[in-house]
Amino acid sequence: MSKIQMFGEALPHMPWEPRPAKSDAVIWRSSKNPIVKRNPVDGIARIFNSAIVPWENNTFIGVFRAETIATLPHLRVGRSDNGVDWVFENKQLQMVDEQGKSWNPYYAYDPRVIKIEDMYYVVWCTEAHGPAIGLARTLDFKTFVRFENPFIPFNRNGVLFPRKINGNYRILSRASDNGHTPFGDIFMSESPDLVFWGKHRHVMERGGNGWWQGLKIGGGPAPIETSEGWLLFYHGVCNTCNGYVYSMGAAILDINEPSIVKYRCKNYLLTPEMPYEEVGFVPNVVFPCATLQDPATGRIAIYYGAADSYVALAYTEVESLVEYIKNNHESVGRDQEIGR
Repeated sequence: MSKIQMFGEALPHMPWEPRPAKSDAVIWRSSKNPIVKRNPVDGIARIFNSAIVPWENNTFIGVFRAETIATLPHLRVGRSDNGVDWVFENKQLQMVDEQGKSWNPYYAYDPRVIKIEDMYYVVWCTEAHGPAIGLARTLDFKTFVRFENPFIPFNRNGVLFPRKINGNYRILSRASDNGHTPFGDIFMSESPDLVFWGKHRHVMERGGNGWWQGLKIGGGPAPIETSEGWLLFYHGVCNTCNGYVYSMGAAILDINEPSIVKYRCKNYLLTPEMPYEEVGFVPNVVFPCATLQDPATGRIAIYYGAADSYVALAYTEVESLVEYIKNNHESVGRDQEIGR
């Protein structure tokens, strides 16, 4: 039993591999990586940056970023018995408005799926006269009903918290531009109804003593509720002479006021080192989008996009991870203040 408690539903059947022998890594890669390879479906060149949740009868379901052979991104549902081997639907995910009329985005990418109470919510980057955050709900992963877009362009990396905090929904996001965005901090907004959003607060800023997150940062999977606070995986980006490099980091946010950063790890947890992370459509990318976790064992499985070409999987244990974050904490800017 871990000393650090995670809260949520039991998930003893989640995918898992123990830490490799003679390794002291706080996060380790699956031996089956990449779990989704190139050209996984006819007419689809790449699936990556995707979100997975537990589903009925001890199975798993997800919303995946798929790109056609014309390089147009859209969302597609996938199913798995074990969380590793996936079967994808033969058409893109269809969305409707509140009246049941078709309302599909021109493009859609980098989804997150978050279960709040009995409803599943999909957050993604959509087209709204520029990149913006899209939001939809579903009960069955067959009918997806869109909300009005939470924010005007330009914005990316929308991530809902898995429960209301002080009566309101909370969402993380990162202001951006119409291109590849050489800047960006993580912000938080709240809403009573998922329609009207306000109380926008700064959460974390790019930078610190290391270069790996010096250019921009963005939220990853839905934050995990723990006895230490909200465990947040995120991506950090640096600019090199050969382009951007995306790595995975982690922080712990205050449980009642998540704009306060309690601990922030100065080191990346995973950076492109394997061929499937270094070589691909966009090289040198580790982009976390989803987690599965089992509170009883403290196990966490992290799904991440690799080189904008593959889906990969990594593992960690909450106790050793939280200890590592706290032992390697650095305070960056005003992160530890309320982000008003």
